Amino acid sequence: MTNIFQGPRAAELRAFLQFKRGLGYGYMRAEFTLREFDRFLIQYAAENRRWKLDQAALAWLSSKPGRKPISVSADAAVLRQFYRYLCRSSEPGTVAEPIWPHLPTESSFLPYALSEKEVLHLLGLCANLKRPSFRAALYRALVLIMYCTGIRFGEALRLRMRDVDTRSAVLFIDTFKGRSRWVPFHRSLSRELDRYLAARLAYAPSNVGARFFVGANLSRLPVETASRTFRRLFKLAGLKPERGRIGPRPYDLRHAFAVHRLS
Repeated sequence: MTNIFQGPRAAELRAFLQFKRGLGYGYMRAEFTLREFDRFLIQYAAENRRWKLDQAALAWLSSKPGRKPISVSADAAVLRQFYRYLCRSSEPGTVAEPIWPHLPTESSFLPYALSEKEVLHLLGLCANLKRPSFRAALYRALVLIMYCTGIRFGEALRLRMRDVDTRSAVLFIDTFKGRSRWVPFHRSLSRELDRYLAARLAYAPSNVGARFFVGANLSRLPVETASRTFRRLFKLAGLKPERGRIGPRPYDLRHAFAVHRLS
């Protein structure tokens, strides 16, 4: 952690991150935000000789005009926490806090709960992914593992061979959001995953540390590639228009899992 911040407020950012983690918070997403702010401060201080931290904070929040307000709000929340830390650890009156912009704290995006018929349609469309030939088996297994277990999209893509035990019908989800967990699944999914593993064995190396889902590079399936393919499948299924942030996302298979298990 000693070298992750390089800007003019590196010491305070480092101390704040240590303080939060000392309280038991993982603060991984917030660390990414703080590091981005630190990089911005380096350039901002170089271009503004008499710069001030409160002005720099607002300048950073407005530096990407195309971002969604909810995303800017999440960054602002981290900076507010940082300022509260500075106020507590500094002499009274020495820290000038910005007048924070009024931003939405909840997303207006509506989740989409796929029906069983729609999930089956997606699985049918996976069979049409011809090139490379392994692609059809790959995305069928990815859809099924998310729908049948409810794990997150990123968790599925991070699975390694050692994390999937089809004989015991259980997944191991490594540390995410500060914890690890075991996820049991039905024997019918075991049979599907065994078929996928047979196809994978002929396509890519399969040592215990290798990624369970692999792409064209034979080592992992990039998030961008998987997301793009899912968008295409959703559009072909008539569930998502060509443009706009409406319709299902890969994460909505998790919502479908929850809704269908309860109903």
